[in-house]
Amino acid sequence: QVQLVESGGGLVQAGESLRLSCAASGSIVSINTMGWYRQTPGEQRELVATITSGGRTNYADSVKGRFTISRDSAKNTVTLQMNSLKSEDTAVYYCNAQVYRYYSTAAANYWGQGTQVTVSS
Repeated sequence: QVQLVESGGGLVQAGESLRLSCAASGSIVSINTMGWYRQTPGEQRELVATITSGGRTNYADSVKGRFTISRDSAKNTVTLQMNSLKSEDTAVYYCNAQVYRYYSTAAANYWGQGTQVTVSS
């Protein structure tokens, strides 16, 4: 099995920063794309940022210039540095990874349990 464990959420004021981390563990051969998504009550989960194994990044327009995604492929970790936070960034943030497991021929999609980020205005 594969587990994704997130950390770093919390309560901050608008304009402040937070850093989210996610570590993948288990029967992992390699990881393709890793990323962060977020969800608010009653809304669909939305993409925040992704990073490929080659380091190519993609950001939601709403976070461009404020958030930075990075990864350490040797440690199977992904980090989201969030600066200049706004109240509309308040959500549960989920880590995602496309993982190749031993004896599998295709990548499988895995999610973390989610971490709450609350930004007060």
